[in-house]
Amino acid sequence: MPTSNPLAWDADSLRRAIRAAGVALWSWNVDNDQLAMDEQAFLLWGVPQNDEVKFEDLSAHIHPADRDRVRAAFTATRGIVGSYEIDFRIMIGDEIRWISARGLGNDSGLHNRLMYGVFLDVTGRKQAEEGHELLAGEMSHRVKNLLAIAAGLTQLSARSSTTAKEMATELTGRLTALGRAHDLVRPLPGHQGQAALLGDLLAVLLSPYEVSGAFSGRIRVAVPRMGVGETAATTLALVIHELATNSLKYGALSAEEGTLDVSGSLDEEDVKIVWTERGGPAVEPPNGAVGYGSRLVVRSISGQLGGSIDYNWSVEGVIVTLILKASKLTA
Repeated sequence: MPTSNPLAWDADSLRRAIRAAGVALWSWNVDNDQLAMDEQAFLLWGVPQNDEVKFEDLSAHIHPADRDRVRAAFTATRGIVGSYEIDFRIMIGDEIRWISARGLGNDSGLHNRLMYGVFLDVTGRKQAEEGHELLAGEMSHRVKNLLAIAAGLTQLSARSSTTAKEMATELTGRLTALGRAHDLVRPLPGHQGQAALLGDLLAVLLSPYEVSGAFSGRIRVAVPRMGVGETAATTLALVIHELATNSLKYGALSAEEGTLDVSGSLDEEDVKIVWTERGGPAVEPPNGAVGYGSRLVVRSISGQLGGSIDYNWSVEGVIVTLILKASKLTA
């Protein structure tokens, strides 16, 4: 008795398999530049089904930064021997999708003057790759900052200590506090932890930079009593950590007499935090390209906290004003 072969595909089975894999089909008539696409391809591109489709019709949906590159690659496909693949972005309203176009180049791949290929939605993979690149850059930046902070804290401890034992005790305490603060700039797995009070959060983050003895109390925090959600706490901690690092390297916290005042106010929608440095070396606006840390701060404030950041490079010391959405801060 004959048995059915599960790999003996009929047309319906093949269509179901292609749909399950999220593969969109296309063909290109090299003589009249006509494109034919299946239903999945029209859905992927976000355009209505049409029997009269050419590359220029789709080109309007390609991200402007990728458009010329994709047009050149599309034109060159007949000169490519073997398979080819190109990834690019398309825009569906405000949404950006990543598409991978794959096919077989050269005229040997033609059938009845048609060239065939597929579109794949690779948005998830591209977002994961971008996330990994961002994480790698952030980790490199963090390590460099931690080394700079450790050196700065060592100098602070040396200035405020009279014996090697006293310096070792103070430095160990500061590095321990730095470790606690650093825990606040990384997300905990499984959404562990609860919301913190804004003042307590700032106090923990800034405690490694406080100096004992004659210069104790040079960091002052006076902010509204309000809760900070754990997601916002991670973002805000990263921002404060970056500002304190820069101050320890170049600003008020690098000088014995330098002071830092962190004040805040709250209205119905916004939280305003003002970071004021005094008594440090003269400061100037940065020249040239903005550093990774500064870009990270701006992205964190505008993206995660829905706010803005402003720098005032006054002669007495830098003043940084953070405007944060209260709803984002408590989330």
